[in-house]
Amino acid sequence: MIISKCPLRVSLVGGSTDLQEFIDKFGKGSVISFPVNLYTYITLNKNIYSNAYKINYSTTEETLNPNKIKNDIAREVIKHFNLPPIIMSFNSDIPSSGSGLASSSSYLIACISAACKFINKDLPQSEICKLALKLERKFNPLTGYQDPYGCGIGGLKKYNFYKNQITQELLSSSVIDDYNLYLIPTKIKRSSTKILSTLDLDKSHSLLDLVIKLKNNINNEEGFFKAFNKGWENKKSSSSSISTPELLEVESKIKNKYDIKGIKLCGAGGGGYFLVFTKDTIKEGNLVEIDNLGVQSWKI
Repeated sequence: MIISKCPLRVSLVGGSTDLQEFIDKFGKGSVISFPVNLYTYITLNKNIYSNAYKINYSTTEETLNPNKIKNDIAREVIKHFNLPPIIMSFNSDIPSSGSGLASSSSYLIACISAACKFINKDLPQSEICKLALKLERKFNPLTGYQDPYGCGIGGLKKYNFYKNQITQELLSSSVIDDYNLYLIPTKIKRSSTKILSTLDLDKSHSLLDLVIKLKNNINNEEGFFKAFNKGWENKKSSSSSISTPELLEVESKIKNKYDIKGIKLCGAGGGGYFLVFTKDTIKEGNLVEIDNLGVQSWKI
């Protein structure tokens, strides 16, 4: 049995500028992000019991024809590598569907890595990320560049995405080290594709300048949070679907409960997890009561 894992990711600023449509229009996208200490897992082994493909996730699929597999990730990886009948299982450290933490890309990278091991094929990590983006866009054409590269490449990093090139700069931040970072779920699931299809790309353009400002203030607390929080405010203005009245209420409750220095929704918005910077301690993995909003938090 092969077991493969890949971290989830959070971005600090620049999300939306990594979309292909944005890059085609403006020539460049840029994001600062890092993988977190929460993972997705793939287990893979040959099915010695039958000639069927068996896929285990929130449901179980079993079929002789890989084209009929409903799980997009399993189907595309099995077809790409022409895998024989296998048993493949999906697991994650936290509820990740519709989370804004790039779980699909994380699962894809773990799945591709497991498939490569299964067939004894070596692929550099950058090529695995490139392939993950290609396969994910077959079932989610609005997948941005930051998702596979944010999950699949370690460290805090600034990415520049061009039409024919990707550049990376590793960063180090004392600000992140000095604060407690938590993921607090909104308990609202959403489709990132639906949110991304509503974006006003012209309003997202200002995020490019904020990526530069955050990078230039990566170790300056005041400048760091000014750019971080401004990025969240600017992103909200790019689509009315990103932060609904319900989400604004949740954000307000979190701010009223804790001393929050920075807060933003992860991913496309519309639901999923809030990323929170605070010096307070939030009990990890336990119910956090925020004015009757019972949620579980995870420290990252």
